[in-house]
Amino acid sequence: MMYPRLKLARNLLTQDGVIFISIDDNEVHNLRKLCDEIFGIGNFIASVIWERSFSPVNLKKHFSESHDYIIAVAKDLNSLVCNGLSRTDDENGRYKNPDNDPRGPWASSDMTVGPPVPDKIYEIETPGGRKLKPTSGRCWLFTKTKYQEMEADNRIWFGKSGNNTPRVKKFISEVKDGITPMTVWSYKDVGHSQEAAQKLKILFDGKDFFDYPKSAPLLERVFQLYSNKDSIILDFFSGSATTAHAVMQLNASDNGSRKFIQVQLPEETDEKSEAYKAGYKNLCEIGKERIRRAAQKIKEETTADIDYGFRVYRLDSSNMQEVYYKPQDYDQSNLDLFADHVKPGRTADDLLAQVMLDWGLPLSLKIEQVEVSGKKVFKVAENSLYACFDSGIDEEFAKAIAQDEPLRIVFKDSSFKNDTAKTNVKQLLRQLSPETEMKVI
Repeated sequence: MMYPRLKLARNLLTQDGVIFISIDDNEVHNLRKLCDEIFGIGNFIASVIWERSFSPVNLKKHFSESHDYIIAVAKDLNSLVCNGLSRTDDENGRYKNPDNDPRGPWASSDMTVGPPVPDKIYEIETPGGRKLKPTSGRCWLFTKTKYQEMEADNRIWFGKSGNNTPRVKKFISEVKDGITPMTVWSYKDVGHSQEAAQKLKILFDGKDFFDYPKSAPLLERVFQLYSNKDSIILDFFSGSATTAHAVMQLNASDNGSRKFIQVQLPEETDEKSEAYKAGYKNLCEIGKERIRRAAQKIKEETTADIDYGFRVYRLDSSNMQEVYYKPQDYDQSNLDLFADHVKPGRTADDLLAQVMLDWGLPLSLKIEQVEVSGKKVFKVAENSLYACFDSGIDEEFAKAIAQDEPLRIVFKDSSFKNDTAKTNVKQLLRQLSPETEMKVI
């Protein structure tokens, strides 16, 4: 089940992209092998342990599992950049300036390392007159020449008394913005599944739909580490749509414009479940409602001016009917050049989505609806694509639409008034807007 999805995921990743996969003890070893084969063993980043639970389940016979694994793998590790974790007020508070150094606040760190290196073992005399050497099995961090340079630059700290063991001053202005993450993530920092379930229950007015959802802070941390403000984040096991919630939350906190793509099979809910009783017949319906409610909650709690909108697409067959005839089947009675071959029940939005995909346009592009000569026209990404599926398309409409000079325009074959109108529209567009590419479906 996982192999083809991981294969596809690798193809979808950008060169500096990364995939995070949550899994438990039962299959983590097999997942590592799959990732090594598909991504290459050299692109493995880390195996993170997420403390998803903090209270034991006493019904368990041997151990009560309290963690999941999150496997992180890069498309190309050499291209990958880690943003690190944001510094907290507590971490920044460790930087002081007791000697009023003009370079600002600093923190001191140990100046000894091990094992010992001969040219880094020498005697240091403190400002207070003490003579010191590294303890057994260790040496100084620098050679004597480098140490003398550091001392001359006021980068060595001997304590307020001037007699303490030397330490290195590290200025907050010189450390990197992000903190390197560790591989054990406590529930205190990123939440746990029980808390996530409780918050989801509150979001749905006290109704309990999911037992073990991911916590939004957990995914926020993932996105903070490796996404840019304009990244596209794909989750092809959407479930309760926590990814969408986390993306919106992170955008609201740093004014980002990240986009999310949620993919989920329409798994039916159990008829006895709370979700089914509440009117949600499948997981997708719950996910859509969660995104709506999460967006509303974030809007109420923040002043961020970000885009909370989203579109929903359902995978389906072509909008067009299969109308193939053998030559011997044709006669004048069934030859209708302007028959509508669109399947019954398909809307203009359905046709637009198919046209955009056929032309290789992202479904996330801005779509507007305008009226031109009394016809409804879809404008995709300004003038990148115009689409009109109304009937009665004629020369008057062509003259009006040509003024905008769209790059592409599409009509239904059955939309034209007649055969003459179809030919004239094509010729008028060629004359009045020569850069416009016309397509008829």
